Formats: sequence, C-alpha cells, structure tokens
Amino acid sequence: MNYYAGIDVSVKSSSIAVVNDHGEIVREAKVATDPTSVIEWLRACGLPMERIGLEAGPFSQWLYRGLKEAGFAVELLETRHVRNAFKTMAVKTDRKDARGIAELIRVGWYRPVHCKSLDAQETRVMLAARRLVDKKLGDVEMTLRGLLRNFGLKVGKTTPTRFADRIKELVSGNATLQIIAESLLAVHQVLLRELKSLEKRVRRIARDSADARLLMTTTGVGPIIALSYAAGVDDPARFKKSKSVGAYFGLAQKKYQSGETDITGRISKAGDASVRTALYQAAHIMLTRPVKASKLRTWALRLSKRVGMKKAKVALARKLAVVMHRMLVDGKPFNPAAGAAA
Repeated sequence: MNYYAGIDVSVKSSSIAVVNDHGEIVREAKVATDPTSVIEWLRACGLPMERIGLEAGPFSQWLYRGLKEAGFAVELLETRHVRNAFKTMAVKTDRKDARGIAELIRVGWYRPVHCKSLDAQETRVMLAARRLVDKKLGDVEMTLRGLLRNFGLKVGKTTPTRFADRIKELVSGNATLQIIAESLLAVHQVLLRELKSLEKRVRRIARDSADARLLMTTTGVGPIIALSYAAGVDDPARFKKSKSVGAYFGLAQKKYQSGETDITGRISKAGDASVRTALYQAAHIMLTRPVKASKLRTWALRLSKRVGMKKAKVALARKLAVVMHRMLVDGKPFNPAAGAAA
C-alpha cells in the first residue's frame, strides 16, 4: 500500500498527516519546523512514502531541499490552489490543513511549484535588499521635501550628491528645521552609501553571470532587469514552451467564459511581481528612450497608436518574457531583426 504525507508549515512547528491509498489517516504529529526533525519523524513511521506535499512558503523551500536530499519524493504546492481547495472547510486548523494537503497529494489534484536553486534565491535576496534601500532613500528625500514645503521652502531639482547641501542651504537660520534636517540627512547619507555598495555588488553578480550578460544584449535590459529575470526563470528547461513564460509571470489576460458570458479581463498579475515589474521597465525604456531600433520596438510603437502606450508596454513586456526565455534556451544574443517574429 502507498502512503502520502501532507505538511502544514509554520514558524515554530509543522503539522504532518499521513494517509493511505484509501484516504484513511494513518499517522499525525506536530514536529519542529526543521528538516532534521521532519526527516527523523517520517523515517520513524516506517511507511513507504509515495509522495510528500508542502504548501509553498518562506520555510517550505528550506524543508523541500532537506527532504529532497534525504531521498524523499516531495512536491511544493501552489499556494492559491491550496487556499481555494480549502475554502469548503468550516473549521480551519493546522491539523486539518495537513490532512487536506495529504489528500490533495493522494488524488493528484495540485499544481506543483518550482523550488528555486540557492544561487537564484541569493540573487533575489540581494535584489530585494537593494530595492528596499532604494525605496527608503526615496522616502527620506520625499519626507524632507514635504516638511520644508510647509515653510515655503522649495528644494527643486537636485542630484544625489547635491541634495544634502541644498537642504542645509534652505534650513539655514531656523534652529528647529536644522535639527530635523541633520537627523534625516544622516539617515540619507547612510542609505545612499549602502545603496551604492549594493549597486556595485549587483553589477558584479551580473558581470559574473553568463545568463545575465546574455540577457543584457536585449535593448532596454540592464543588470538589475537581467538578474531579476534570470533568477525568476532559474531553470529555462522547466518551461516546455517559451510562450508560456509571459503567462507564468502574470502578463497574460484573464479569461472568464461560461454559457453566454465571455469576458476578457486585464492581466492576471500572477507569479513573481519583481520579474513582472522588471519586464515592464524594460518595455518602458525600449518605447520611451532613444534606443537602438528593432522590429520588436517598431511593432510595439505601431501597437501603441491603436491601443495606447500603457497597453503597448504590457504587450511588449509579455513579448520580452518570451524572447528572453528563448535566448536563454538557445544561448544566443538578442537579434533586433528577429525580435518581432519571436
């Protein structure tokens, strides 16, 4: 008889449920959220596990790698799919969630999620840290501008290096504003220094990555966009068709059809938001900056006259997702003359 396990992962402890071929609960327990503890419990059961399921989440990838290395057949389950499957539960607990995951694994009604490699996860963490520091730096600058505006002081256009001097110039003579400006400018200086440091690291990672260098041959794609896309895709071979990559990152339109009702909505916005943002930024650069001409750009500009610039950027972002995936598969640089055909 085959056995299937479902694990509901929490911060401190995880609930595990094991069911047999008939859906009968054979074992249940709550163990520490740690690969070693989970593996020891599963082995202590002495049951041949056909498959083990975990709902995708922050700790799930860590447990997934540990179970995989231990020789277990394990799958990560798509979070929204699991949530929708559990909506019928009148009472929701960790124990019942583990039972539900085990049942989904048993009947095969689940959508597997790719567990990214350690290199891809490290790149994503680095990009997330840079994005956070950049956002906080902007918040400090906008806060200072807003505070001074109440006193009729206009900062105007500045450069990152001239910003602090401009603020000091404006608050000169006002003791209260000087105290506030000194505190916020000290934070601004630290954030600016750390942002520059992270920028150097990101560019070094892009320079050392063959995939990132290949993607940067695409018009409008720089180190950050290239690394975001490469880390999001991770393994190009996991996509059977390049056409499916645009939908995977939420750039395909939603569709609802039932009887006489047939609605085509906006893009789904499913998948990795950072990759979707990066693709949109690349499309924005290609359409609004004086960049090298390509058939892909010409197609998007023609489309913008018919549907508007915003929709054209989304369509171009979807095209770029497909083209860049094909570049990774074939190992060939961007071809301006063949961009539209892809």
